Amino acid sequence: MRESSHILDRIQVDFDDDHAVANAGLIQPATLAEHLGLREMFDAYVELGSAPGHANVGLKAMTLVQSLLAGGDCIDDANAMRCASTAEVLGHGVRAPSTLGTFLRSFTFGHVSQLDKVFDEALRRAWAAGAGPGDGPITIDVDSSICEVYGPAKQGARFGHTKVRGYHPLLASLAGTEEVLGVRLRGGNSHTTRGASSFLTQVFNRVRRAGASGPAVLRADSGFYNHKVTDACRKADVAFSITAKMSTGMHNAILEIPEENWEEIPYFIEGGADVAETTYRPFGQRREVRLIVRRVRPTPGSQLALVAIYDYHAFVTDREGTTLYLEADHRRHAVVEDVIRDLKYGVGLNHLPSGRFSANAAWLVLNALAHNLGRWVRRLGLGPESPPMTTKTLRTRYLTVPGRMTSSGRRKLLHLPVEWPWEDQFNTCLENLRAIGPLTTVLRA
Repeated sequence: MRESSHILDRIQVDFDDDHAVANAGLIQPATLAEHLGLREMFDAYVELGSAPGHANVGLKAMTLVQSLLAGGDCIDDANAMRCASTAEVLGHGVRAPSTLGTFLRSFTFGHVSQLDKVFDEALRRAWAAGAGPGDGPITIDVDSSICEVYGPAKQGARFGHTKVRGYHPLLASLAGTEEVLGVRLRGGNSHTTRGASSFLTQVFNRVRRAGASGPAVLRADSGFYNHKVTDACRKADVAFSITAKMSTGMHNAILEIPEENWEEIPYFIEGGADVAETTYRPFGQRREVRLIVRRVRPTPGSQLALVAIYDYHAFVTDREGTTLYLEADHRRHAVVEDVIRDLKYGVGLNHLPSGRFSANAAWLVLNALAHNLGRWVRRLGLGPESPPMTTKTLRTRYLTVPGRMTSSGRRKLLHLPVEWPWEDQFNTCLENLRAIGPLTTVLRA
């Protein structure tokens, strides 16, 4: 038997290239961030006073955002941005992890609100550059999630209804683009609707300020079945579609629907599901709304199939449209789970790095900004008609491509690999991002 020649053992490894660039494709989000004026926004809006991490807010925040886009899910991963010529591609200095940790620990609740102003203005500028819906209709999905932590040292981390120790943040996203429209960190034992009405009011005002002038719809699950949520929608002139909790009164209202009103819908079992509509007064209010119900027959072979028992899924809405369309559209609310998944596995929300609640709240907002920056790179660089992609796919194809920076005749040149499979799309994206006009002239007080 022939023995291995151990060819790889003969390769010498030296860390001696001053011109190498880690994640050279970060030039794309860095270019967009520069045109949006993101670093200047951090400096203008976030004032940490005399806190230890008050200096160079923009540099520290941008280091964290770029690290998150590159796949860093903890503060120490920012060290990958500090090697060789990487800072030249980013267009700004890169701060050390110890400095970034001090920076995050300097945040208070008020400073996180200042960070929300950066989120506001970044969304407005990105939409003004062409990423927004304009006067078209928009659908906002709201949900909560559990960010699990380990050990009792995290401030605000508690056991909640899932019996998991962690935090319970709120999140709102835009259907179709998977942009995050707002995030808010809460303690782990917070009820789903805690602070939901004020959070949604903030989101509604944000999208209007950003330029969304068309009709808006909110979709939510039964955790948001609350009169405060519907009141917030009505005040903002936003239609709602909210899964209802199955109370005795609602169950009786469903049973009163005549059999001939049920209409069959496509299902994996022929004749397995029907839809019907009635009216209902939720939360004991006088105002009637539409109650749309989907009933599902038991799966053949199960014990429930032996008796005439249906599984009912109902939601209340004040939207206009046919019953079948609204029922199908309401089920598409599940796309918000894709956004939550991408925040956890595409950027760094699976890890909340600090023992301080406000530091983790700031980390949450920076994760949402990094997520959106990736979405805007695709929409503004590759075009709205380009197929959607997760942050992981964006990273694999465009952001983590290896590179090398050289200079010749006072001109810098970024060398990328020959025969990179997505070379044409990369060049098109970068060219379109560089063509974005000036958006940094207006800073709101």
